[in-house]
Amino acid sequence: MPDISRRARNLGTENAFVVLAEVNALARQGKDIISFCIGQPDFPAPENVQEAAIRAIKGGKHGYTPSAGIDELRAAAAKYMAGMRGGLPIRPEDVVVGAGAKPFIAYAILSTTDYGAGDEVIYPNPGFPIYESQILANGAQPVPIHLHEARDFAFDPAELERLITPTTKLLILNTPHNPTGGTLSRRDLEAIAAILRKHPQVWVYADEIYSRLSYAAEFFSIAQLPGMYERTIISDGASKTWAMTGWRIGFTSNPALAPVFTRWITNTESCASQISQWAALEAITGPQDAAARMRASFLERRDLIVGLLNGVPGVTCRNPGGAFYVWPNVTEACKQIGVADSEEFRKRLLNEAGVAVLADIHFGTRVPGEGQHLRFSYAASKQAIEQGVARMAEFIAKNTRKAA
Repeated sequence: MPDISRRARNLGTENAFVVLAEVNALARQGKDIISFCIGQPDFPAPENVQEAAIRAIKGGKHGYTPSAGIDELRAAAAKYMAGMRGGLPIRPEDVVVGAGAKPFIAYAILSTTDYGAGDEVIYPNPGFPIYESQILANGAQPVPIHLHEARDFAFDPAELERLITPTTKLLILNTPHNPTGGTLSRRDLEAIAAILRKHPQVWVYADEIYSRLSYAAEFFSIAQLPGMYERTIISDGASKTWAMTGWRIGFTSNPALAPVFTRWITNTESCASQISQWAALEAITGPQDAAARMRASFLERRDLIVGLLNGVPGVTCRNPGGAFYVWPNVTEACKQIGVADSEEFRKRLLNEAGVAVLADIHFGTRVPGEGQHLRFSYAASKQAIEQGVARMAEFIAKNTRKAA
């Protein structure tokens, strides 16, 4: 049997799907599992979006589209992204549509770094695991910047200034953030932009897929700050806002890199699904009632789960500013029940209490001095949230008595 490449052997993964496989295996055995491990809305796509897809199918929209996407969707996405970001001068030709937002992580790295040249990419830690895996797979050097609980899971701009070198080519920002739900405030972004102005060789990948799920204030992008628009790759999409994860539609904007991203798509996926593109056009341009209801529901669930988790002995939980994740600190709970770390806690919680969550190590190396954390996705029913946290509290209480 021929060998596979080192690159393929070492390619990282998204552990949410690994844990989901564990959950499904237990469910097949008849175990009752409450799952908080997958980050996707638990709503159907809006009815008008579904109908638009049916019209596209019946209307013969079955073939390839231009690699950058259909003109109608590029124009709508340009207007939508500009409107969400203070009227930025985004033109339809600056927008590229892909099969989800995730491929643009790779395309951005491929377009701003050279393989094996020592080019560095700074990315958030903890963070979406595909950042690090794609940096490594594409031959760049990963440089994590630590997020701190005391800063509501933002990083210290002074640390960014220390990390940037002449070989830094890309900075990845994610706000609202997966896995912590943290957000970068305008003040944070202004401090980051002031540093970047000293380093004109650094591009910014602004992963803003949760932009419509920002709760604390009106969403603000680093691209809105002076001198930042031209060097910022704005990444958004249909998945989170309109519950369209499986439809696989993302859209990204940058005036210089749009033609480059288009060539990458031609070389890889050819184009996004034409049917999904027409559905996404309806999502953006049609009624927004369903999206507003989903956002309101997620906000209610956030308040519910944060309150419940803070009532569990040994657990503290910050109030996240966006997305649909919480990142509770379980350092004391781990000590109380005598487990080594959050990963052992997670495994036992799943197998003994039937509650599926992710551990901090699924999102990068633990930040020194920050303790142990879990990620809950609260894209789950209120009943599931109440029952799941109650099971967790019972699990900790039971095993605290045993440890004592």
